[in-house]
Formats: sequence, C-alpha cells, structure tokens
Amino acid sequence: MARIAGVDLPPQKNVWIGLTRIYGIGQTRSHTILARAAVEPLKKVKDLTEDEVTRIRQTIEEQGGVEGDLRKEISMNIKRLIEIGCYRGQRHRRGLPVRGQRTHTNARTRKGPRRQTVALKKKVVGKKG
Repeated sequence: MARIAGVDLPPQKNVWIGLTRIYGIGQTRSHTILARAAVEPLKKVKDLTEDEVTRIRQTIEEQGGVEGDLRKEISMNIKRLIEIGCYRGQRHRRGLPVRGQRTHTNARTRKGPRRQTVALKKKVVGKKG
C-alpha cells in the first residue's frame, strides 16, 4: 500500500484516481504530477514500485501545497480576512456565503437548517363542574 503525504492510497484504484484522495490534488493536478514523475496514470496503486512512489512523492514536494500545509494556509488566509474586517471576513464570521451568492432563498448549506418560527398558543381555560 502506497502512503504519500500522510494518506494511504486505495490499492485497487488507478494511480491518478488514488492521488485525488490527497487534499489539494484534483484530477488535473494528479495527471500533471504523474506526467512529471513518468508514471502511467492507468497503473493500479498496488502495482507501483518503490522507485515510482518515491518519484511521485518528490514531485508533490516540489509543487508543494497539499494536506496539512494547504489547510493551514487556507485557515490563516480566512483569519487574516476576519482580522482586517473586510466584507469577505465579515461574511466568514457570520457563516454566510462569501462570494456574492443569493441568500434570500437558498444558501442553506452555509446558513444551516431553517429555524422554524414557533407560534405561541394560549391555553384555553375551561370551567370545571
């Protein structure tokens, strides 16, 4: 089993698909990495040699920006926006869409489930006896 950037790649999948399990690597970047490392994209992960795995690791390290480093960089960028108090930072702080999407309807992913309005009902006092 190949372990790259702290992630175990699924052995039964093709290498180019397996690389997309790493945070920060999509399909296009996966193909680019494999081309630079001279590894065939349709090869299964379990069939990779140690030399090929090493070349893939080196290529990813050269390009940078995967897994923990990328997550840390993104969170630092968001914190910076919040600290300077710009519009995008305010949207992040309130948990609303940041990139100009409509919020009157929709935006449920960002805003969370709807809060139902609860109507207060008065108890009817009945006479006994």
